[in-house]
Amino acid sequence: MTWHAQMISPDQDFDGAPLLRREFTLDDGHGDVATATLVVSAYGVLEAHLGGKPVSDDLLAPGWSSYEWRQRFARYDVTALVGGTSVLGIALGNGWYRGRLAWFGHGALYGDQLGAFAELEIAFSDGHVQRIVTDDSWTAGPSATTANDLYDGQSIDARRYDGSWLLPGFEGDGWVGVHTLDFDTAKLEPYIGPAVRRVDEREVVEVITTPSGKTVLDFGQNLVGWLRLRVRGEVGAVITARHAEVLEHGELGVRPLRSAKATDRFTLSGGDDEFAPTLTLHGFRYAEIDGWPGDLAQEARTAVTAVVVSSDLERIGTFTSSDPLVNQFHENVVWGMRGNFVDVPTDCPQRDERLGWTGDIAAFTPTASFLFDAQSFLREWLKNVWAEQSHADGIIPFVVPDVLKLGPAVADFPDPDSTAVWSDAGVWVPWTLYEAYGDDSVLEDQWESMTAHVRRVRSLLSPSGLWDTGFQFGDWLDPDAPPEDPALAKADKGVVATACAYRSADLVARSARILGRDAEAAEFQGLADDLRRAFLDAYVDADGRVESDCTTVYSLAIVFGLLDEARETLAGERLSELVEQSGYRISTGFAGTPFITDALTRTGHLDDAYRLLLERECPSWLYPVTMGATTVWERWDSMLPDGSINPGEMTSFNHYALGAVADWLHRVVGGLSALTPGYASVLVAPQPGGGITSASTSLVTPHGRASVDWELVDGTLTVTAEIPEGADAVLRLPGRSDERVGSGRHVASAEVGVAAEVGSH
Repeated sequence: MTWHAQMISPDQDFDGAPLLRREFTLDDGHGDVATATLVVSAYGVLEAHLGGKPVSDDLLAPGWSSYEWRQRFARYDVTALVGGTSVLGIALGNGWYRGRLAWFGHGALYGDQLGAFAELEIAFSDGHVQRIVTDDSWTAGPSATTANDLYDGQSIDARRYDGSWLLPGFEGDGWVGVHTLDFDTAKLEPYIGPAVRRVDEREVVEVITTPSGKTVLDFGQNLVGWLRLRVRGEVGAVITARHAEVLEHGELGVRPLRSAKATDRFTLSGGDDEFAPTLTLHGFRYAEIDGWPGDLAQEARTAVTAVVVSSDLERIGTFTSSDPLVNQFHENVVWGMRGNFVDVPTDCPQRDERLGWTGDIAAFTPTASFLFDAQSFLREWLKNVWAEQSHADGIIPFVVPDVLKLGPAVADFPDPDSTAVWSDAGVWVPWTLYEAYGDDSVLEDQWESMTAHVRRVRSLLSPSGLWDTGFQFGDWLDPDAPPEDPALAKADKGVVATACAYRSADLVARSARILGRDAEAAEFQGLADDLRRAFLDAYVDADGRVESDCTTVYSLAIVFGLLDEARETLAGERLSELVEQSGYRISTGFAGTPFITDALTRTGHLDDAYRLLLERECPSWLYPVTMGATTVWERWDSMLPDGSINPGEMTSFNHYALGAVADWLHRVVGGLSALTPGYASVLVAPQPGGGITSASTSLVTPHGRASVDWELVDGTLTVTAEIPEGADAVLRLPGRSDERVGSGRHVASAEVGVAAEVGSH
């Protein structure tokens, strides 16, 4: 594509939130406007206006990509907005490009000047084309925003608001010129994933007066977004809103935010004001309000609204059961994904981090791809993975986009190199997307990335064929690790890494066969076989005992298929013993948690899996629910039983990774899974247990909606399945032979006895 626009920057920064405008008149003599298309991008984030109106409801465009190599643009049909004399206006903010990123305390990691890129193409009925583009003819001026940062918040002074900048004939005081920036248009790429938008709103559920006399609003749900305020007060008065996820001892719990200020300030005009700080994001359930001019306790429910912000993903998967705590946990998983899927899949949305940690999404993609149509979102992110990896000798970094390479050295990390689970995201994520949606083009698109990762890992193996050298996160956040050292896990790091290397090599070999790449299939299958052999020789004895003898190493060995049938059975028995010894409390970290319930189920220990799921004492999946959690926590004990926050410096109350067990809920409890990639064949196989007496699960597959509903009454399991047109299914019920059925509604029953119904709940 031939571009005509230039990247422009204001001659004055205007508090990091400048307005840029260009007035123009439609060319005469060419008839009506047939189409008008606007393409925009930015160094920073932008909001575009034409004809006095926003061109879209997108937020934080063009989002966060690996800016060194990929600069995304948004394209809008603006035909209805052009006519006569118009103004094309762009409001800029710091966003990810120039705002603070990571815990360094630094901003401007990508560049120190904001920029706007716009190309408006107007096609007339006679074929004539008029272009309005960003160049040095534009002007720039101040906005009502006096400060903006994704971590720290936004300050808006309503006294400075002047909407006439979007109208023809405007001549604002203090407006200046612009200059062009060096910009390689070859980096421009269109959006693949969905835009970030307002996706929901939440009203105040309670106005709290804290022990210290402060006023805090409770929205009843930990969410990501900001507050919209409608208020009237004395000119120049300032309202301050400080955000946090929890209360501690009745006060706003801000320590987990670390250096993130998460504070918005609104200066009143003296008239009717409405504030919407669209240039920031907060992770919060609670907001402490200071300076409100009226009776906030009476006005809050109509004057203050929490606006939920997320990438605009379509919800496709649902799950409910007869157990209210399990249902709340599943809802927490949904909200955790919604809050952390804001253009990039991040670890957390509230503190001075909010980075695209690869380990988190490696664990969570099976759940993510069921709950929402996440295909385009994650394929967009995978483009960043390859952009980073292809400039780093095949290394997939800890975070993508990789800002850690741009900041000061991180004391706790060595020189960057591939690391198990985290770097394996480059293989596990595209493979999971293929399984979920049935489109093998994701394997083709990511082929170079997938193979480069596994070849990089091969170069790191020791002479014994094990991946037992170099830095590893290992089974990160093992609940038995001390708060100050989350990497000090029970699981041997070499066992974890070698198991993950085997899984990645095996998946790449499978991908090669799907793509018809016979030579690479042989290469990677050979590597997988070598890794399996080395793993068994070094780490597994004849009795099925795995080195370091803890739940994570058995879970990985079983689910990844590293063991022969006899040793898998023995390993399953040992895993069951360890789970019982732990009192059915969680004993796994990031590496093991997504797989432990499947490992138990696969080896015939379903009851243990249910007891693990339904345990309520800490550490467990349901302990946070009993503590009032509305999202999944980073640590099993992010909040201690006495209501105090975990003393570690790293704790978040919105971290989706440990919610990866929802994938097991969908497939095993709900009974809905794919027999073939993309659900052309569906497996209907609920496995009741734990005292759960019913469940309903549904998924909008590429072929249409599939659903499984079951109920257990007096030992009789009754299952109703709906299979979409063009798909078929296998009904697999206890005590019955598999039955293949076509599309439509099917009802079947089986006798399962009372054990599954009573369970151990």
